[in-house]
Amino acid sequence: MLKVENITKYYDDFLAVDHLSFEVKPGEIFGLLGVNGAGKTTTFRMIIGLLEPTSGKVTLDGQKIDYSVTDNIGFLTEERSLLTKLTVKEQALYYGVLKGMTKEKILERLDELLEKFGISNYKDKKIKELSKGNQQKIQFITAILNKPKLLILDEPFSGLDPFNVEMFKKQITEMAKEGSMIIFSSHRMEHVELFCKKLVILKNGHDVLSGNLADIKKEYRKKNIMIKGDVDLEKIKKIPGVISVLKNGLEYEVKIDALDRAKDVFKAISKNDITKFSVEEPSLNEIFIAKVGETYE
Repeated sequence: MLKVENITKYYDDFLAVDHLSFEVKPGEIFGLLGVNGAGKTTTFRMIIGLLEPTSGKVTLDGQKIDYSVTDNIGFLTEERSLLTKLTVKEQALYYGVLKGMTKEKILERLDELLEKFGISNYKDKKIKELSKGNQQKIQFITAILNKPKLLILDEPFSGLDPFNVEMFKKQITEMAKEGSMIIFSSHRMEHVELFCKKLVILKNGHDVLSGNLADIKKEYRKKNIMIKGDVDLEKIKKIPGVISVLKNGLEYEVKIDALDRAKDVFKAISKNDITKFSVEEPSLNEIFIAKVGETYE
C-alpha cells in the first residue's frame, strides 16, 4: 500500500503542498487532480523520492521510498522525457537498466509491449523519427517495462487518437487487475470518472475534496434533470431551486440545487408530452469547477 501521510512542502516561503494525506491500495486507480500550480507535480516528486517533504512522510508497503524502493515504481511524466537520438531499443535498455533489470528481461518485455501496442517494427527506429503519438507509446512502455508495483501516470493520453487511448486504457486496467497501485492525473474528466473510484482534488496545495467518487457525487447537492419532450422553458426557469435550463441536442438539461426540487419540476411538466425524465448525478467536471472555481484545462 502507498501511504501519503500529512505531507507538506515549502520552497523557501512558498507553500506548495499543505498537509496532504491519502492511501492507494494494490489494484486501485487513484485520481490526483488540480489545475496547473495546484501541487500535483510536487506531490508526484515527493512520492517517488525526488523531493523530501518539509514534514510528513510517504511509504510504500511500510517502507520509506528511497533508491532501494524506486525499482518498483514507474512514472510517466506530462512532459516528454525521451532521449530522441536513441533508438527505441536503446531507450528501453537505458531505462530498464536503471530499474535493475537484466538485458534479457528488458528485451523480452520490450518485444511483448511493442507487439501489444502494434509498433514492433519501430524497435530499431530513433525516437525522433516517430510521430508524437508513437513517442507517447514509447514513453508509456518505458514506464511499465519493470511491471511497477506503483505507477504514476500524469496526462498519459497526451497526443493520442481515440483508438490508442483505448489501447492505453486496456493496459492500465490490466495492470490494476494484476495488483499495481496506479495514480492517475488527467485533464479529461471522463477518463478520471471511468478509471478512478477514489480521488483527491488539490487547490493551491490544499486538499479541497477527497474520497470515494460515488460518495462525492451522491453528497453533492446539485443534480441534473434530463428531459425530452414538450417543455415550457420559462415555466421551468421560474421554479424555486432551478439554477438553469439548457438545450442539449434533442434534450433539455435542468440544473437544480437539491434532489428534492426534482418533484417540483416533474409536477410542472407532468401534463405535457414527455418521453424522458431522468435525474442524474453531476459530472466530475461540474464538481471540480464548483470546488476549484475554474475549468481543468
